[in-house]
Amino acid sequence: MTIDYARARELMVEQQVRPWDVLDMAVLDVVGRLPRERFVAEQYRALAYADMELPLGHGATMMKPVVEGRMLQALQLQPGDSVLEVGTGSGYISACLGALAREVVSLERVPELAAAARARLDATGLGTNVRIEVADALQYEGGRQFDAVCVTAAVAEVPARFLQWLRPGGRLFVVRGQAPVMEAVRLVKGDTVNAAATESLFETELGYLHGAEPVPQFLF
Repeated sequence: MTIDYARARELMVEQQVRPWDVLDMAVLDVVGRLPRERFVAEQYRALAYADMELPLGHGATMMKPVVEGRMLQALQLQPGDSVLEVGTGSGYISACLGALAREVVSLERVPELAAAARARLDATGLGTNVRIEVADALQYEGGRQFDAVCVTAAVAEVPARFLQWLRPGGRLFVVRGQAPVMEAVRLVKGDTVNAAATESLFETELGYLHGAEPVPQFLF
């Protein structure tokens, strides 16, 4: 059976993403246009537009389309923005960010995932303004700041370094907390070093960023 991916993409936008309060026309255009099926493993391609997470290997997963849409909207990207993505994964979000912003630096801890994502971006002709670096975000020293930081995995607590990567007025999207109760938040950096306004966006659950899991609690 041949799948009409263009139709599946249209239904994903109209039945999943838009009803979940994603109303930013630029975001809807990007997720309605980019071939998500080209960024998933062959055996999951038929599920590329389903309302579910998809495995990528190496313990990584691809987020649900609704979460991706809300994340992209929360970043409020402008065409001239620079973006840091923490967790390249499949490369799909990297492609979306690249379509919405001027440049993207994407960090991926697992070399195999980074290479596969780069290959997908090149094969689709997307992400020409995306640079993928093999790096652990919790050790990364980029020496620069960005207009937006997009974290594609959860953290128990938001590391201070994530805010240091932002320019004043910059936006950070991250999911924080302890499973199964996690919240997606947008932090907007103020003018002083670590000051930020925090806005709670929605509840969800994601796998943890490597090294950012909760500290085990020992009960006596």
